Amino acid sequence: MAKEQLQVLSALDSAKTQYYHFTAIIIAGMGFFTDAYDLFCISVVTKLLGRIYYHVEGAKNPGSLPPNVSAAVNGVAFCGTLSGQLFFGWLGDKMGRKRVYGITLLLMIFCSIASGLSIGSGPKAVMGTLCFFRFWLGFGIGGDYPLSATIMSEYANKKTRGAFVAAVFAMQGFGILAGGVFAIIVSYIFMIKFNAPSYAIDPIGSTVPEADYLWRIVLMFGAVPATLTFYWRMKMPETARYTALVAKDVKQAAADMSKVLQVDIETEPQKFEQLAPEPTKAFGLLSKKFFNRHGFHLLGTTTTWFLLDIAFYSQNLFQKDIFSAIGWTPPAKTMNAVEEVYRIARAQTLIALCSTVPGYWFTVVFIDKMGRFAIQMMGFFLMTVFMFVLAIPYNYWTNKNHLTGFVVMYSLTFFFANFGPNATTFVVPAEIFPARLRSTCHGISAACGKLGAIVGAFGFLYLAQNQDKAKADAGYPAGIGVKNSLIVLGVVNFLGMLFTFLVPEAKGKSLEEMSGENNDKNETEVV
Repeated sequence: MAKEQLQVLSALDSAKTQYYHFTAIIIAGMGFFTDAYDLFCISVVTKLLGRIYYHVEGAKNPGSLPPNVSAAVNGVAFCGTLSGQLFFGWLGDKMGRKRVYGITLLLMIFCSIASGLSIGSGPKAVMGTLCFFRFWLGFGIGGDYPLSATIMSEYANKKTRGAFVAAVFAMQGFGILAGGVFAIIVSYIFMIKFNAPSYAIDPIGSTVPEADYLWRIVLMFGAVPATLTFYWRMKMPETARYTALVAKDVKQAAADMSKVLQVDIETEPQKFEQLAPEPTKAFGLLSKKFFNRHGFHLLGTTTTWFLLDIAFYSQNLFQKDIFSAIGWTPPAKTMNAVEEVYRIARAQTLIALCSTVPGYWFTVVFIDKMGRFAIQMMGFFLMTVFMFVLAIPYNYWTNKNHLTGFVVMYSLTFFFANFGPNATTFVVPAEIFPARLRSTCHGISAACGKLGAIVGAFGFLYLAQNQDKAKADAGYPAGIGVKNSLIVLGVVNFLGMLFTFLVPEAKGKSLEEMSGENNDKNETEVV
């Protein structure tokens, strides 16, 4: 496109913050609230599943799922998310953001309920059914990533765009918090109502069915927030940038944004004909021109998200193991199954409340002041520091006199993950690529992130669960698996800091300026 800009796009770039911005944040953000709840609530009930379906009489640690089952239950949703990010990211550029948006929400609603209704004739059948529905739950969640980010970035003005997109992602923090709070409430009700004896002592007693209800209720509750936002999501108009730049209907774009912004916007059909790039000159994702213009950008967004999610999701998934290793939750054999869910949920909620949620909103406040690059670099650097500080003197921290210091340091890694790359890796891919490839490129970047989460779920979770046993048998101190995991995660964060140099700064620039679409009119064809 030439240096001029269509009025409808200029109006969006310069629009003052108003009601429709906050409406879009809530509508798109509630999808992420649901995403986070569904992805992280499984870690609260994993040990409960082990107690119910894999209890071994006389076990020293009742409630542990077999490593392969634990990795599958925790990781299968990430596999679905990765697939959904690629598929719906591509579909969002082909069919439009709005048309695909409702499909993802319907998938989340149905599969949340179905996950809680998982049935079977034995443990393998129940876990297989659960994994099947959590895969498709993840598939719907995956679609929400590129679509929500793209919609919010295309609705926002250039001055506060980073804050608006980050605010959508920040709803993930409330979803994590809600998962813990809801698990606390339900498990506390069960503890009072049934006053259950120890499942370690009486695994086949009359209280087992009640424990079986608990994990199902926790998983099914994820359908509630998704259902509440479905109507409003369907009422959102298509973004003006997709309608004008991709669908080539500038008249409809002007009409839609006139209603949203409550101002009169000219249709400008003649100006659009002059500015719009000819179809034969529009380069594709696999073209040489895309590689020359955005190849390193895509490499930067994919690698940083991949490395970040290895660390971030690994930390979340083996939180319960760390809580046990440092003595923050008592040994499983001293608690009944419902009480264990209560204590794990309480610990994870405290971490979320004190570090995870504040970190997200620090990013919202500072991203358009400090810039994306500075926040991401700072986050990766401090996560690296805190990981090594925790890992190297690990035996010092696990001493009962130093547990408070361990929890503080561990919480700070979550704070600077969210006031850092966990937010910026979501924001940047929605800003730097052309409109016709924006959703696709965001989906590719997000999918690489979920590949990192899968590495964490299948790799680090296995490491933390199995190395402790192997090393203990060889005479090493307890907790060596967690210590080694923290060291590796520190190296991963350091690599993320290095790859951040490939990511451009988008602060204060329009989407067309960042993507280079202002120059497309006079470019030669390269397909």
